[in-house]
Amino acid sequence: MAKLKIGGVWVGVLEVELDNWTVPMLREEVARRSNIEPGSIKLICTGKVLKDGDGAEKLTQLGIRNNAKILATRISVEEGNSLKEELIAEEERSSRLARVKAAATALSKRHADGSLPLEDFNLEIQNQGGEKVQLGSETDQKAIMMGLMFHANAKNLIKRQKFKDALEVLAMGEEAFSLCNQKILELVDNVPILQLDMVWCYFLLQDISSLSVAGMRLEKAREGIERCHGKDLSRVRFLQSGRQPELALHMRLELLEGVLAYHNGDFDKSREALNCAKEKFLQLQVPDEALSHVMSMGFKERDARKALRLNNQDVASAVDFLFEEKSRREKKREDDIQHRKEILEQKRYGMTPLKKAVNLEKLKELVSIGFEKFLAAEALRRNENDFQKALDDLTNPELNSAMQVAIESRKRKRQQRAAEARIEELVSMGFERSRVVAAVQAALQSGSNKEQILTQLISQLDNRDANPYDSKPNDAGPSTVTSLAEMPTVGGPSTAGETEKRDVEMEDELAQELENVDHLSDYDIEVTREGDAIYEYLALLASADVMERASSLQG
Repeated sequence: MAKLKIGGVWVGVLEVELDNWTVPMLREEVARRSNIEPGSIKLICTGKVLKDGDGAEKLTQLGIRNNAKILATRISVEEGNSLKEELIAEEERSSRLARVKAAATALSKRHADGSLPLEDFNLEIQNQGGEKVQLGSETDQKAIMMGLMFHANAKNLIKRQKFKDALEVLAMGEEAFSLCNQKILELVDNVPILQLDMVWCYFLLQDISSLSVAGMRLEKAREGIERCHGKDLSRVRFLQSGRQPELALHMRLELLEGVLAYHNGDFDKSREALNCAKEKFLQLQVPDEALSHVMSMGFKERDARKALRLNNQDVASAVDFLFEEKSRREKKREDDIQHRKEILEQKRYGMTPLKKAVNLEKLKELVSIGFEKFLAAEALRRNENDFQKALDDLTNPELNSAMQVAIESRKRKRQQRAAEARIEELVSMGFERSRVVAAVQAALQSGSNKEQILTQLISQLDNRDANPYDSKPNDAGPSTVTSLAEMPTVGGPSTAGETEKRDVEMEDELAQELENVDHLSDYDIEVTREGDAIYEYLALLASADVMERASSLQG
């Protein structure tokens, strides 16, 4: 037995079994001894509120040890209800963050290693021109993909003003990027921008306690951005065809550097940084006349404003940019449709032994030589997309014949699975199983579709109702389904692959967020809050100057 020292509404020592007792049990015991309702008691140990959780966690699992001191305080019913709601909200929040992490990990693993996607889309890493790029090894690809998903999710949370959640997801992104080869990361600005977004969350949360870590993150952000953009911004201007997408990003960086310097007491450095940020903020203000001109050509206000900001308020350049973006989106839409078709085609061929998709480029090459498409796909599938080995198998009469048998076997299996699913669907409509099985088996031979089978079954019902004494008893029973499943087949790999447990809702959410990110998303910043902060801190500096002068005059 362990001893717990209780203070507060009841003072004394409780002897408990830490391996068996839970927080609700402890609260009940303190409530009994103090004659207070359990719902009105809050337990605190080492500065943390003890939460009920699922009611199954033992005290040892919560880190409570022998001779631990526990404070029991009394709270009002309203406060108790509020605390309960907060705990529920915190549990839901923790659960959601865990789902985000698990879903991003699963998606990045499936889409970075060349596995056949379970979805009808494929996640790819693209450069600022929208072209697919291969960065480093499979591990590097997975790390970058995961980091990008976390970053996109965090940006969405920031837009919804869930800054605390965004910080946690950004920390996941930072951890994911850290798994990638650092030399590869030095080529892109995603990590420096993530660091900047973390400090922006500190600022929005007014978290003064994070000043020291904010300073380190801002240093990393500036170093990384200058390395990627060039100190004179020549590199980013070249990549963006002379446009100025980075202006808002650099303004936010200088604002945060000014805020940090102010709170560290370095007013001169703060003033310099804030004035630089103010200069950029004024450059980003879109003239009403220019905005009206662009909108008169049929563009939405947000798009017109973004285009003018990125093009230094030049109307002609902004319009050219908007038409280029429209063309880029249309091309991306066409590419996405093509990618979906390719994935559906790959699913027809099945997975390689290492669960990879059949390489369609190599498949085209084999087909161009004269081999039948499904046969060539089977040869690549069996040989992990090794072109030469696949070619050897195709030109070997014995292996060629074996592959044809395997293809027919899988075709029969697919037909059987479809037939079994159709049987269950029709039985659920109320038709007798024996009649359904007979109709579906006949359809397999004749090639009838679902509507024709349904028409046949309804016709049988009509005949039976007209001649009730002619209907045969249902003696086939469910065993006929077994006979259908036991139709002779030759073994072969399933195109569906192994079923894995997935959080489809969260995976789709992350994929959609990543889909909405384009090559300019990181630079597309609505600068209203930044402008307010710039003027607020400049006013604080001016006030500090007045106070300093007044103090010197009094001296």
